[in-house]
Amino acid sequence: MALHFLLDAPAAAGPGDAVTLTGTEAHHAATVRRVRVGEEVTLGDGRGAWLTGRVASVAPREVVVGIDGRVDAAAPSPRVVLVQALAKGDRDELAVQAATELGVDEIVPWQASRSVSRWDAAKAAKGRARWATIAREAAKQAHRAWLPEVAELNTTSSLVQRAAASIVLVLEPTADDALSALVLDPEDARDVMLVVGPEGGIAPEELDALVAGGARLVRLGETVLRTSTAGPAAIAVVSTRLGRW
Repeated sequence: MALHFLLDAPAAAGPGDAVTLTGTEAHHAATVRRVRVGEEVTLGDGRGAWLTGRVASVAPREVVVGIDGRVDAAAPSPRVVLVQALAKGDRDELAVQAATELGVDEIVPWQASRSVSRWDAAKAAKGRARWATIAREAAKQAHRAWLPEVAELNTTSSLVQRAAASIVLVLEPTADDALSALVLDPEDARDVMLVVGPEGGIAPEELDALVAGGARLVRLGETVLRTSTAGPAAIAVVSTRLGRW
């Protein structure tokens, strides 16, 4: 499989054009991946454009690719959204990485009441940027045409507001309904939102608020998964039910 690189701006190029990689992406291509003149590569802008071409020239800070073909992938519909509670250590970041590789379309950081990690205004900006960087690198590794969005930090009340226009599935080990048993209609354009709590689980009052807002409690199986693995596992199930896999 050809190496894949991401552009920093929307791609307007087509067959016969030349695209120049600069900055960190050029360094990654030239120094880390050691691309060679004539090598086939793919380029994407993270918004659906998918370019194929061959390397025309290589320098440490500039790599030029001659474009042979272009495909524009449609935006996924319905979108799969991961609401990931903030977690201690790097467990939430592990969830972001794996979820992106598995095809999530949006990632929503959630300040749950039982989250050990707390983001103030400054930490929220840095945390969101960090998650976006992780998602970008994971999407590049997975050769995704669309990069997932990373939303601003959400509270439980803001999640409840989104529930009215989305299919909200809250992962709760004690739920009666299994996620794998749900019927999801690929023609239903509403977002499918998967809500994952922190290490200590989702507080009863938060579960009540989400259910009152239209959410549904579902379980993955008979065991309790870590917060870093529950979301990716649920994405795999939902992707199958939607026919994306």
